[in-house]
Amino acid sequence: MKLAERDLLDAAILIVDDQEANVSLLDQLLRDAGYTRVASTMDPHEVWALHRKNRYDLIVLDLQMPGMDGFQVMEGLKTNDADGYLPVLVITAQPGHKLRALQAGAKDFISKPFDVVEVRTRIRNLLEVRLLYKKLENYSKVLERTVQERTAELRESEARFRSLTELASDWYWEQDEHGNFTRVSGPVLEMLGLRVGTLAGSADDTRVPGWNEQERQALQATIAARQPFLDFVFSRVNADGSRQRFQVSGEPMFNQSCRFIGYRGIGVELDAAA
Repeated sequence: MKLAERDLLDAAILIVDDQEANVSLLDQLLRDAGYTRVASTMDPHEVWALHRKNRYDLIVLDLQMPGMDGFQVMEGLKTNDADGYLPVLVITAQPGHKLRALQAGAKDFISKPFDVVEVRTRIRNLLEVRLLYKKLENYSKVLERTVQERTAELRESEARFRSLTELASDWYWEQDEHGNFTRVSGPVLEMLGLRVGTLAGSADDTRVPGWNEQERQALQATIAARQPFLDFVFSRVNADGSRQRFQVSGEPMFNQSCRFIGYRGIGVELDAAA
């Protein structure tokens, strides 16, 4: 993930210092480096509202200010839930404040008196991190939205598929890898003579007699080979002598690891003749 130079130079920066000379110096330094969105304030009480409004990419913050010091400003900035990354570069003339500032949430510091090259380098480095963080945050939001949209599309597609199969067939069915019915739509279990209750057509279920054994074995062989089948016709003779014929189509299902997880398909009863 790369940043364009124009993105860096267009970053929003706020200078906070109670000394006008320091504000002017930093402002000029940043503008000479090509930054185009530089704002400033000498009132630390304004920082929270300004940041909520403008969402600065970097706040250059003096630690020693009357009325409200930089540590108090940082504490207030932490309450902004919309910003998970506190983009603060502190200014201090006291070496003992550096560690405390970092512990308070500052991302880096610059020392007084200013070294122009150091200031430019640290500001650029922090802006790169900040803008990359924003890109990643935006990407995560886009990805989450895309997943939600795709999930909704899949659900809608599945609903349409269910509707079409119900219109085009007597039943829709799914079985797991052991041959147990896991989902049915329509009177499939009753039509095939399987025990109804748990929706499981396992080997232990009671079936009515009369199935054409040759047809049944042919279908079982196709399923055992994990092959799809189209318009397969099989039949049975009931106790009263009537004959039922069924036409079924199915396809094997596999998970993302290419492991077989069962079959799904549709079927119709063709006729019932004495």
